Amino acid sequence: MKTGSTVWQRFVAILSKEFIHMRRDRTTFAMMVGIPIIQLIIFGYAINSNPKYLPTAVVSADNGPLIRTLTTGMKNSPYFEFLPGRPTEAQAKRMLELGDVQFVLHVPEHFSRDLIRGDRPHLLLEADASDPTAMSNAFAAMNTLVTTVWQRDLQGGANMGDYVPSPVDLRIQAKYNPEALSQYNVVPGLLGVVLTMTLVMITGMAITREREHGTMEALLATPAKPIEVMIGKIVPYILVGYMQVSLILIMARLLFGVPFLGSVVLLLVSAFFFIIANLTMGILFSTLARTQLQAVQMTFFFFLPSLLLSGFMFPFRGMPQWAQYIGSCFPMTHFLRIVRGIMLKGNGIIETADHLWPILLFTLVVVALGSKLYRTTLD
Repeated sequence: MKTGSTVWQRFVAILSKEFIHMRRDRTTFAMMVGIPIIQLIIFGYAINSNPKYLPTAVVSADNGPLIRTLTTGMKNSPYFEFLPGRPTEAQAKRMLELGDVQFVLHVPEHFSRDLIRGDRPHLLLEADASDPTAMSNAFAAMNTLVTTVWQRDLQGGANMGDYVPSPVDLRIQAKYNPEALSQYNVVPGLLGVVLTMTLVMITGMAITREREHGTMEALLATPAKPIEVMIGKIVPYILVGYMQVSLILIMARLLFGVPFLGSVVLLLVSAFFFIIANLTMGILFSTLARTQLQAVQMTFFFFLPSLLLSGFMFPFRGMPQWAQYIGSCFPMTHFLRIVRGIMLKGNGIIETADHLWPILLFTLVVVALGSKLYRTTLD
């Protein structure tokens, strides 16, 4: 009995010690509670593999009542949301390249006349298929729509048999990924995923490693300014980031046959700004964390929403508006659009610049925070 009582006392003592340690280590406890909450909210509310209300533009040379019937039917479906105005062919093409619209509906001249005659006029629906998972349900809805939307308008007309099953020749053009190959979407996106996961974690442990090894005091005793320390920590890992970029691009081409339509130089320049953004984020975590374990935990706290809300795993437009706003704050979201735009669409500097400035803004904010928090460690 005495031995059993002693074992129980030792067990209770160790148990009490662990609870005290958990209470003092507030960062770890916050991660254990915060990460499940983030996963629950994102997967429960934000993730949707069936995106709806996708932005659509109409380029029409025929503005008759039958066209208005078609657009009204598309608006009433849950998959199409028309942008205001009627863009030109060139404007619609640019909107599709920039990703401002998901679909462009082209209506030829004399469409209504040919439809009434039973000549089965063609109707073209262009789609940005760089993310094929966002397209299939909308395509199916469009195919169903064109067989039913004019039933009341055409009822009683001549040659009604010509309007079965569809009075028009619907042509769907899936641009940028016509074969709907998932690797064309996933493999370029891995650039952002790999760089974020590795670079933030590596630099996140940079200063905490110095602190744990006892060399932080010597670093703080030097006349180096906070920004100089941050730059000195970051530069070696820029080369590491470019090694990863080169490896992924080579394997994407050789193993998966992913096309590369744009400029390699433009992609490498864009990757530089993204690498810097991730490295500065890691430095910020290293100034906040007391141990390397905490730095790793903070990395996952940042990486998880970046991954889920960037459009890498799930269609970006399938998320609710509030989730899209949050996702747009992460540099990975914009870098994925840059990479896919350059590789699959052949985008140039003008199209790329729209997504570069948010990455630069993110970097400046993180550098400012990191410098301020680093100065507080000098006290």
